[in-house]
Formats: sequence, structure tokens, C-alpha cells
Amino acid sequence: MIPERFNVVATLPGTGGGYSLIFNAHLDTTLRSDAEWSARDSKDPLYHSAWVEGDSIYGDGVVNDKGPMAAFLVAAKAIRDAGYPLQGDLIVSAVAGEISREPIEEWQGPMYLSKDLGVRFMVTHGVVADFALVAEGTGFGIVGIEPGKAHFKVTVYTDGPRYYTPYLPRPTDMADSPNAIVRAAAVLAEFENWALDYQTRNTYRGENGTIVPKASVNAIRSGYPFNVTSAPQIAAFYVDTRILPGANPMDVREELRGVLRKVGVPGEVELYVYRPGFEAKGAERLIETIKRSHAATFPAPPAIVADAVTSMWRDTNAFNEVGIPAISYAPRAQSHAATKSFKLKDLTDAALVYARIATDLCNQERPASVPLGAHINRDIAASIKPSRTSRV
Repeated sequence: MIPERFNVVATLPGTGGGYSLIFNAHLDTTLRSDAEWSARDSKDPLYHSAWVEGDSIYGDGVVNDKGPMAAFLVAAKAIRDAGYPLQGDLIVSAVAGEISREPIEEWQGPMYLSKDLGVRFMVTHGVVADFALVAEGTGFGIVGIEPGKAHFKVTVYTDGPRYYTPYLPRPTDMADSPNAIVRAAAVLAEFENWALDYQTRNTYRGENGTIVPKASVNAIRSGYPFNVTSAPQIAAFYVDTRILPGANPMDVREELRGVLRKVGVPGEVELYVYRPGFEAKGAERLIETIKRSHAATFPAPPAIVADAVTSMWRDTNAFNEVGIPAISYAPRAQSHAATKSFKLKDLTDAALVYARIATDLCNQERPASVPLGAHINRDIAASIKPSRTSRV
């Protein structure tokens, strides 16, 4: 779609008659070095380099997500170099745009596009398989559910003049302040109460994992730093809200409007991003293959995954949305937020278990006609008899 931001895909062709599998990971990294209003030290080497120290490898880009990517590339290369026969195609993919950048207001253009460039573009332009394994950190647990997300712009207004600082009336309640920034602070205090209630009410526990959908204000703007002599009449803050699969973002928008009403501050709530979440359907064959391969590689069963890992965006959502059953399974940093490191053995173990998954799944006999397992209308396709020539 965009020359500077591409997806890379390679296929190890099968001989026919087996299930096909996509291994997927993303190329983009978390933080730009010029993101000075997002991180206290946006140039920290932890975000922009990698190094080995003792028995571990450090670096945000390694953990998220090039370490697992390297593991499945090594696995695919080993299968090819060994001449190990596969019946189904094995596809390896490295995509752009998994980490969110969404266009809004003056931030437009290719630099602010993300999820529409990656898996979604890849799949809708011909890279399709029976199953997808998204190699994102799970601590070698099996993850089959993730929430979607909705981004909102909440704009707060004052109902008086734009006061020059010497004329600013005080005292006032925060919600009645003639300064929109102060009014926004009153709204934010109530937002925090709402956010805790929201995640508590909407927690979902299922067989594929637990979602605790959180909401957070992660950007705010008002006034101009080069002209701070008058109280602004307008302020806006930007909300990242995780939503359950099947949840309606308009309902969340109404709840945020309710926060404004409760505080008594005039304003507007705009939904500017909606990306749905999914629970994997039709993924049983892939899950059983992962469990079998895991048992052959590790002494313990797949790890119990922390709620946070099943409460974030992963590219499994993009695969599941278009009907390809997708599961996440990969090594994970012990403390992803703090250390951003893997044990070196985790990566070699990942390569081994990925090779076992591929050689197992791709050599399972596939019927001539297999509907997309996660598609909402798979039963329609399943009702059609396959062509007699499909295996000729």
C-alpha cells in the first residue's frame, strides 16, 4: 500500500493435501526516538537497540516482536534445509503496522497509518491459510481471545469569555472554572472512577482467556505554550478504551457522555477509531497441535497467561475477523513493561517448538474443501459439496 512500509511474506510450498499455516509477527517497534511527549527518555537504547547480557537478550524490538519472528524464520529455514516434506503450505510473514498509530486532526498521512497496512492488507491481497499462529509474547501460553479497541476524543468547553489572566475570576469549583484545562481536570477525576467501574463490569472469563478491558486517557491538548496569557475555552483529551468482542463502541461513547453530564461540564465525545476484538473460532486443530508440540519440547504444560496478555490488541484479531482461525503463542519477557528481555534459551526453544508445530499441522490430512474456520458464515460454505476434480 505504501512503498516505505511493506509486508514481507515467503512460502515454503507443500506437496498438497495438508493444512496450511501462517506464522506471523510484526516489524514495527513501540517508540520513535522523537516521541518526547510520550516517554521521559524516548532515546533510551532499550527502545532502539539490542544486546546480549549473560543468558538474556535485551531490547524492546527483540521482545516486541522480532525475537519470536526470528524463531519461526529459523524453524522454517531448518525445515527447508533438511528437506523435510510438508503437505500443506508453510507461510512466514513479517508485517507493518501492528503497533497503533491512528490518523486524527493534523496528524494525517502514511506515518499515522498502522493496522490497515499490516495483516489486514496482507490477507485481503492474497496471503491466506487455514490457520495463523501469531508469534507474540504469551510466555508459551496459548491465547485465543483479545479485546477490540475504541478511541474517543472528549472535548470540554467553557461557557464564558476567554479570560485574560489578570481578569480570571476565583474562587470557582473546578467544573465551573472559566479555564477549560481546569474543567477537563474535573472531568478526568470522574473519568478515573468510571474507568475502574467499566473494567470491573466488563471483565470476561472464558475458556480462551480472561479479558479485563481497561480505559486510559493517553493524550491531552489545550492552549498554546507560546501564548499562555489567556485561559483557553476548549480542551480535549483522547481515550484508549478496550472493548469486549461483540461490544458496541456507541455504548461506550454514551457512557463517556454520561461522565460529562455527571460532572456538569459541557462537551462532546467523538469516536474516531473502532477495531473489533475476537475470540478464535474453529481453532481447535491448531490448539491441539500447539499443545502436542509444546509437550514434546517442554517439561511443563502451556503456561497460564496473565490477564493483561489477553486484554490487549494482537494481530490475531485481524486474522480472526476475516475468518482465519488465529492463536498467539510465543516466549515472553518476565516483566515486559520493565526489563524487555528474553532468555536466549527461550528463543531456541521457540524455534524448536515452531518447527514441530509446522511439521505436525502441515502434514495433517486436509479434506478437499475446508471453509474458513473462524468465518461467521462458515456453515454456508460447508453446505456445498467439493468439486470432484479438486484433488486431481
